[in-house]
Amino acid sequence: MSILYIFFIPDHPLMVKLLFKLIPMWLIIYYAYRQFPYKKLLTHWIMLTGLFFCMLGDGLLHWFVIGLSAFLIGHLFYLAGFLSRWSFSKIRFVMILPIGIYASIMGKELISALSRDGSDSLIVPVLAYVTVISLMAWSAIMTGNKWAIIGSLLFVISDSILSWNMFISNISFSGPLIMTTYYTAQFLIAHSIGTVKIGNNSINQSGFVLK
Repeated sequence: MSILYIFFIPDHPLMVKLLFKLIPMWLIIYYAYRQFPYKKLLTHWIMLTGLFFCMLGDGLLHWFVIGLSAFLIGHLFYLAGFLSRWSFSKIRFVMILPIGIYASIMGKELISALSRDGSDSLIVPVLAYVTVISLMAWSAIMTGNKWAIIGSLLFVISDSILSWNMFISNISFSGPLIMTTYYTAQFLIAHSIGTVKIGNNSINQSGFVLK
C-alpha cells in the first residue's frame, strides 16, 4: 500500500490521495496493536497513541500548522513511551550532543529561510517541532532498542528532507524519499513495541519474561 501511494496514486483528487496516504498508517497501527504482549503495559498504549496522532498528522499536513501540531503531539507520546523504557548507558546518553548539534544547524537554516520568505509566524512552531523530534530520537536511543533507534532516526531524516525541501531549497525525488523513510520509520517504531525491556528482562508477545 505504501508503494501504491508513493508511486502510483495521482495527486488529484486530493481526498483520494489522502485516503491512500492514510491506509499504510492504519495498517501499521493495527500491526502495532498486534505486537502488544499478553501482559499489556501503559507504555504500549502510549506508543499506540503516538502512532494515532502521527496518522492524524499525515491526513492534516495539507493544512501545515494543524498537521504539524498533530505530529508534535505524536512525538510527545513517543517521547513519553521511550522514556518509560529508559535503559541508561553513557555512550547512548552522550548521543544527545550530535543530535543537539544537528538540531541547531537545522533550526538555524529554517529560521533564516522562514525569515527570508516572510513566514515569521511559523518560526516558533517549527522550532518547537525540531526540539521535540530531536528529544524523541534521543529518548529512543536511550531505550537501547535497535528498532526504536533506527525508526526514530529515519523519522528525523524524513522530516529533515520535508522541511528542507519545503522551506530552504528543492531536493530531487523529495516525495519518494520523504515517504519511504517515513513509512519505514513508523513501521519500525511499531515493531519495537513487541518487546519492552523492564530492567534487565523483557516481555515478549506471549507474556513470558526473557532473560
